[in-house]
Amino acid sequence: MKTTYKVAITIAIIALVVASAFAYQYLENSATAQKVTLNGAGSTFIFPLVDKWAAEYHKIKPNVQINYQGIGSGGGIQQHIEKTVYFAGTDAPLTAAQAAKAPNTLHIPITIGGVVVIYNLPGIGKGLKFTGEILAEIYLGKITKWNDARLAAINPGISLPDQPITVVHRSDGSGTTFIWTSFLSDFSPEWKETVGRGTSVNWPTGIGGKGSDGVTALVQQTPYSIGYVEFTYAMVNNLTYGYVQNAAGEFIEPSIESIAKAAQYAAITLPRGDASWSNVSIVDSLANNTQAHGAYPITSFSYIIVYKELNVLPNMNEATAKALVDFLWWAVHDGQNYAPGLYYVPLPSNVVANDEQTIRMITFNGQQLHK
Repeated sequence: MKTTYKVAITIAIIALVVASAFAYQYLENSATAQKVTLNGAGSTFIFPLVDKWAAEYHKIKPNVQINYQGIGSGGGIQQHIEKTVYFAGTDAPLTAAQAAKAPNTLHIPITIGGVVVIYNLPGIGKGLKFTGEILAEIYLGKITKWNDARLAAINPGISLPDQPITVVHRSDGSGTTFIWTSFLSDFSPEWKETVGRGTSVNWPTGIGGKGSDGVTALVQQTPYSIGYVEFTYAMVNNLTYGYVQNAAGEFIEPSIESIAKAAQYAAITLPRGDASWSNVSIVDSLANNTQAHGAYPITSFSYIIVYKELNVLPNMNEATAKALVDFLWWAVHDGQNYAPGLYYVPLPSNVVANDEQTIRMITFNGQQLHK
């Protein structure tokens, strides 16, 4: 009987030791998992959406922390080139020169949004009408007063003030600026020739604000000013915004519906994720589309860019690489459900399918991470 008792105690001790070992391993793995941080930076255009994703994804995967800094697309691209972040956000696809510095970069369209005209005109609400030509003339410094005859002609019944226009633009490298200057280039030969399009340009006039938040604050604080920001910043901050004429001759209010229509009308062939995206532009596609009824003309993709082979990044390991790929897959699927609430347009099914193929290209030490 005593022998049986001793055997039972021995078995119990062994079971306890084994259970403790499993528990320790579980806690060790959990502790390790909790240290997975996905560092990203770039576009302020998509910051509100990525910030929301970070919070929601952490609820699903408590071991994954997403740290995204809205420093502007130019800064994001530079950090991607320097390999100081795991992913970058940009509203401007890489140029050939940038791609040469960051070979094997993948473009993943992550959402669709609009750039809107915002202004601070005491006593005048939203809905002031603008054309591409007039906006270019304002930003060239050629239309300098709010009561200019060209603005008054397309805004009958509105008493425009005899006040100088304070032009506000981005001071940092900005994908929002790339979209804005692309639109101005499409409607003004002078703008195209003398200023051009880019994340940073030599502004003919105006004052600069850092980030979309900086432009928002300057316009809010400066009577008789005009600026441009992503649609969500206008809505969240209750800014006064204008209607912009499209190629069909309509003055279109920016909305989820009108931005979605722009994406539907855009005649774009999507490249492979590892090909050049430098010529992809919803803005350019709509510039001469006279049939694009109801489409808001200053509409664009925004991208997340990553390296095809993640082991090129310092301090990258397989667990972090897998966590990054899992997050990207979630973002282009379930993450799209959060887009409308923040005034972005969910990706169409053909874009999602393209993104799926791109995400499946991502490897670590040559091994595919999502099959």
